[in-house]
Amino acid sequence: MLNFTRRTFAVLAATTLLVSPVLAQEAPQPLESLSLLAPSSAGSGYDQLARAVQQAMTDEGLASNIEVENVAGGGGTVGLAQFVTSNPRGPAALVLGFALVGGVLTTQSPVTLAEVEPIARLMGENDVIVVPADSPIQDLQGLAEAIKADPGAVSWAGGSIGGIDHVIAGLFTKAVGVDPTQMNFVVHAGGGEVLASVLGGQTSVGISGYEEFAPQIEAGELRALGISGPERIEGVDVPTFQEGGVDLAVVNWRGIAAHPAMSDEDKAALSAAIDAMVQTEAWKALLAERGWTDTYLAGDEFKAFLEEENAKVEQSLKDAGVL
Repeated sequence: MLNFTRRTFAVLAATTLLVSPVLAQEAPQPLESLSLLAPSSAGSGYDQLARAVQQAMTDEGLASNIEVENVAGGGGTVGLAQFVTSNPRGPAALVLGFALVGGVLTTQSPVTLAEVEPIARLMGENDVIVVPADSPIQDLQGLAEAIKADPGAVSWAGGSIGGIDHVIAGLFTKAVGVDPTQMNFVVHAGGGEVLASVLGGQTSVGISGYEEFAPQIEAGELRALGISGPERIEGVDVPTFQEGGVDLAVVNWRGIAAHPAMSDEDKAALSAAIDAMVQTEAWKALLAERGWTDTYLAGDEFKAFLEEENAKVEQSLKDAGVL
């Protein structure tokens, strides 16, 4: 979920179900099977969401058999291509998200997200900007001043080009009035490498999902300057970018999409099962356990959101000189 100003940020309101003997609807029939492809390695964000959906739907009796497959590579585009060109024997879905939007653009993938059928956006998580505890940068304004003084001297440790970390770093740089093409962004293979780089002093600041840095923040080894979302993380005393004076709000969202050859009947059944799942206590518990935000958005609204997100990410990558 990517928004540039406070005015344009859309706040998702919770939906209350009014249930009465007249209005109550029967629970959807359980899916007999579902193949769920995570376009990344085991343990990654996409994999975590796939396993969470598998657990919640199975525990709640919404599906009898869900198989998760991992296909890593190309910022998610290898898995996307395999998914679109496959011939599944039953219902099949793909986990997708912010990073895959950027991956398709930066790799110039011939297979795009326009070829899948968006089902639902399910969750979001915040990135956080951190510095070593002994860094002279004390807060977001201090970081902004350092970037303005010499953008090349401020090295960012983050994930892949076109991924959430890279896009947020570019947007932050632009938001404080500096040309994003001047940004010094150092690519790392994962959160562990980012952490080691920042703690070891190889880079000035780190940016990744909050959970990647949480133990070191709590231990006082890292100073958290700000989180990317529009609201603070519950129980975490770290300001948002906007609270720190930088007019920017970005959430790393993920969701699922159906295979292009999936029948209308199967897509409707999957949509109904997902809609039922997000209302369960089991799903809400999984969100809380993982520190995820409920960003549920389904059907045509999710499809429109995905189109808008693609345009915004494309523009941010052009601003950063990547495209």
